Amino acid sequence: MLYMYFLLAFLTGIANSTQSGVNSQLRQGLANPIMAAIGSFGVGFLTLMGIQLLTGNATPSLETVRSISWWKWTGGLLGAFYVTTVIFTVPRIGAASLLSLSIAGQLLAAVLYDHYGYLGFPLHPANVWRVLGVVLIIMGVVLVVRN
Repeated sequence: MLYMYFLLAFLTGIANSTQSGVNSQLRQGLANPIMAAIGSFGVGFLTLMGIQLLTGNATPSLETVRSISWWKWTGGLLGAFYVTTVIFTVPRIGAASLLSLSIAGQLLAAVLYDHYGYLGFPLHPANVWRVLGVVLIIMGVVLVVRN
């Protein structure tokens, strides 16, 4: 069962690369990067609403929604930053440079979040293997970006 999660995680990487290209093409078609991001999020919103309606998952009450700390809603802001940044940068630096830099940033932040248990992540100490993994990824990024 654990392998299914590894496969899904791997597939998100493929989806991420594909999304970068698709959104870049949408930007060209619309000639507007912000409208491309809005369009991308709009389709995602409609997709998720459809899934919610089809699955019949319970919808939280307004009281539950109000009780959630403000900062827990910033995922959408971070998603907007990510998608808009991808749309702006991928035509200039290419998909490989963009995604290798993005993955290096993700991995560095993830090791720190895991080590300190930030944002509710379970504790996973930053041992020598994890640090070596981050260093090797950063070395790989340097090679990809140097082209």
